[in-house]
Amino acid sequence: MEVRERRNRRPLLTTAITTAVALTSTSSSSYTSCNAFSLSPPTKSIQSSSKLGVSIGLGPDEPPPTAEETTSEASAAQQVKKNPIFANPYDPSRIIKDEDGNIKPHITDMEPYRTERLSTSDKNADLWFGKLLDSSGGDSFLGPISTNHKERLLTKVELKDEPVLTYGEDEEWTPYVTRRLPTSPLYPAYGLETYGLPILRRGSEAWRHYDVNSLLAIDYSTVPDGIGSDYTLGKDGGDKEEIIQSLKDKGAWLDDNECAGRLVYVNGMFCPELSMETDDVKNLDTSDFEEGKLSQETLDYLARLPDGFTDTLAAEVPDESRGPLTSLEKLSGPDHSVGKATSQFAINNQQGTAAFAALNSVKAGCVAYVEGNSQEKTKPVLIVNAQTPSGGKSTGTEEDTGVAFHPRTLAVANDGSLLSMVQMCVDLDDTAEDKSPCATLVNGYTQIFVGSNANFTHSFLEESGGKATPRVELSDVEVEADESLTENPRDVEARRPALRNTHLQAIDVHVTGDNGNYESSLMELGGSGRSRIAISTSLLRPGAFASINGFALSGGAQRTDMRTNIHHMAQGTTSRQEQRNMVGGRSTASFRGRIRVEQSAQQTDSEQLSRTILLSDHARIWATPSLEIIADDVTCTHGATVSDLSEEELFYLRSRGLDMITSRNLLMYAFVEEIGSSVDETIAGGFDDESGLRQRIIKRLENLVPAGEKELVGGEFQSV
Repeated sequence: MEVRERRNRRPLLTTAITTAVALTSTSSSSYTSCNAFSLSPPTKSIQSSSKLGVSIGLGPDEPPPTAEETTSEASAAQQVKKNPIFANPYDPSRIIKDEDGNIKPHITDMEPYRTERLSTSDKNADLWFGKLLDSSGGDSFLGPISTNHKERLLTKVELKDEPVLTYGEDEEWTPYVTRRLPTSPLYPAYGLETYGLPILRRGSEAWRHYDVNSLLAIDYSTVPDGIGSDYTLGKDGGDKEEIIQSLKDKGAWLDDNECAGRLVYVNGMFCPELSMETDDVKNLDTSDFEEGKLSQETLDYLARLPDGFTDTLAAEVPDESRGPLTSLEKLSGPDHSVGKATSQFAINNQQGTAAFAALNSVKAGCVAYVEGNSQEKTKPVLIVNAQTPSGGKSTGTEEDTGVAFHPRTLAVANDGSLLSMVQMCVDLDDTAEDKSPCATLVNGYTQIFVGSNANFTHSFLEESGGKATPRVELSDVEVEADESLTENPRDVEARRPALRNTHLQAIDVHVTGDNGNYESSLMELGGSGRSRIAISTSLLRPGAFASINGFALSGGAQRTDMRTNIHHMAQGTTSRQEQRNMVGGRSTASFRGRIRVEQSAQQTDSEQLSRTILLSDHARIWATPSLEIIADDVTCTHGATVSDLSEEELFYLRSRGLDMITSRNLLMYAFVEEIGSSVDETIAGGFDDESGLRQRIIKRLENLVPAGEKELVGGEFQSV
């Protein structure tokens, strides 16, 4: 018999739209799809058979349906039961023929097809990640957390078809599904071919516009010498006072009377001699993960994975119609939910951080733990992650092999508390004579939980990797004509050791209490060749508020990426986001901001704006703000702008006696200051403070400011 696609005559328009959606989505689907078995129950319709043996519904033939032809939901469900095609689309008795009329066999064993679609780049990505996971010397320091997350990585996703639900009987039934033909294989979602969590892929949505191939070209499988133990001063040269002075020069130090606690980590190892621990600010090492020492709540927090791979919500979401909601994949009902985290639809909207978060759990040697209990404004908690040029790599290892370390932070603001936390990533001078610069991978994971009526202020400053080389935007002709240059700046940038460094940071925030407040300032200022900050904020309770201000500075040949996700789940939640990017030289930056408003999040108020300044016509930016709104009573806005420095503003400043470079610096700093002013004032320092944040930003901006006049390029004035 032939395979036939039958359609209900009455909902013809809905059926056509559903079919169109299913067919146009096959490019991103994880398998060949056929929507013939997910439509409304059948009644009489015209059929037309194609060469493939699949009939095509052509709609109703004459007059509209009569009352007798219009069936109720109950009778429709009975028809579905009686029709084996709709009851089980994978019935072994079904016959499907190819173009030549030959019967095609049904495929039931999917394992031979699991890795069939892998490209060379995909295979390299799996090998690269496998080396990080299998590297010796750093496993299971976090006890059951490390064990469970490693098992999660190594357990492959089961290849099985979604259950066939019955229209009118199953509450989770939806027409928006795609199914494979029984003669087609079932493939895993993109990135899930080898591991149980999606690995980075050059063509995936999560890693689009990122320099994946250059990342894969560097082996970071070496583990820092002594990971899992405390860092000893003098190990990499220098005594306590010298290291403190070095941190002060970089603005990464607060004295004991200036902070509520201080945790300092060097190359992923805790340094007790530079830290100030309290009952609420402390380092968790291997001994703390012995059975019974940590509360179950703390272990549950640490066990959570981002991107929806921990499906149970961190707090119940109130919903009048459906009761308390506890499952992420089922929010907004079957027609609008994001679905299982391992589905291709869900992966297309993820940040790609789950696998690296699990890797962090496996390899992290310790955890920075911060708890907020005070109901009065307190001094900030400072967490410093410093890295030496050698990255703690022991002598005798392969020279071309890089080193990876995995900073981990857990912060909990209890009900009614006020907490301010500052995280800084900086370079630390390595004075040991027998060490040379080494490529480093920093894979950080920060988890934040905000309770009822709590206020959490978070500042994250990434300043590692030195500075990018200035004037790399000059052409060869311009370099030869400039007598002040003794070497092509592009050649100098290509030899810069930090260009081989990679910094990945995942921040997972959950506002778990009514009227909880989370405010963050993220500054991506470093000179590493590749850097990426991904923050996800879940507003789970009524009245929750989140404010995310971000700034990314990119120059030389850098690749920077900023990803944000604000998830409104409860009613009456509010969010504000402003992202600013400044891109110069021949660098590339990208920003992707996603706001999703669930059906249960009525009366949501959300604003998002991305603004970018391109300092040269060789710089590139991809800015993608996005809104996904399921609720129908919301106030949401989003937008993006990209421009050069204003010619009119430059003219005004120059007419007041300022030269071109000073005028540009003034405008560039004003652009950044609106974000920089939201950083905790204790760590920002005074305006004239040489080691303060403002002065450090000014020096980095001066390093990127174009030196020439503005010229008419492509009909627009651009900096040269």
